[in-house]
Amino acid sequence: MRHWLALILMAMLLPGVVQADSNLPPAALANTQLPDAKQEAEAKALMETLRCVVCQGQSIADSNAEMAGDMRALVRGKVAAGEKPDAIRAWFIERYGPWVSYKPEMSAIAAPVWIVPLVVFFIGLWLVRGRFRQRSSNARPSDKGEA
Repeated sequence: MRHWLALILMAMLLPGVVQADSNLPPAALANTQLPDAKQEAEAKALMETLRCVVCQGQSIADSNAEMAGDMRALVRGKVAAGEKPDAIRAWFIERYGPWVSYKPEMSAIAAPVWIVPLVVFFIGLWLVRGRFRQRSSNARPSDKGEA
């Protein structure tokens, strides 16, 4: 009975899995390089710094996700139109949030992420220094004439 129930559940879920990927062709510039080598180099460098919103562990240059292809096409289209990489990155950050960039800008929200580890490191150094001083003072022979 259990086997039949498992088969029925899998059969019900299969259409959703099959329909998860779209049947649309990839965006025009998703997998096609720009004719101008300088513009393509700018676009490629920018694509390396943008995170795929589907994979989140890969840049859009490395991801095979359909959304990454759309994002690559947007980058190439904007570079071909003459937009600067910083403006394109700002557009993506405005649209998807700051986490879309592998090169986040320093902000008041992100500052503790960089400052707290440094503070903890220096507190640790201070504590270790005090501990070594305490040990070295305990290891010295006393000056009371007990030699």
